[in-house]
Amino acid sequence: MPTEPAEPRDVVEISTDGACLGNPGPGGWGAVLRHRGREKRLSGGDPATTNNKMELTGAIEGLAALTRPSTVIIYTDSSYVRNGITKWVAGWQRNGWKTTDKKPVKNADLWRRLIEEEKRHEVTWKWVKGHSGDHYNEIADELATSAARDVRR
Repeated sequence: MPTEPAEPRDVVEISTDGACLGNPGPGGWGAVLRHRGREKRLSGGDPATTNNKMELTGAIEGLAALTRPSTVIIYTDSSYVRNGITKWVAGWQRNGWKTTDKKPVKNADLWRRLIEEEKRHEVTWKWVKGHSGDHYNEIADELATSAARDVRR
């Protein structure tokens, strides 16, 4: 018996960024979600964190904000996040969350959360050069930097 065609998934674009005032130090993350001509801005911070943690958190929170499975394009200026999720994470999982030199993977808790959030969607990861005039990357950067300043106060 033929199966019903799958419902078409909504396409959502998410631009994310992380910031840290000192590394480690107070940090923030930002995400700009775009869907059907609408925009939603999210941000948050942590008084004691690292830039990489905030970069990961921006992507996690952007995906977590989606209420149904979607086709997602995530734009990040973090090679750490893009390479981690597209190239390195499968090996880390195979190796029991150890690097090739047998050390524990840094931020494994956040990588696991990112994997869980990504599972609900069809995600394409795109790298953009930071501070190069990409409109939504600049907004995500401002959200992240403002959140870092807020938690520093």
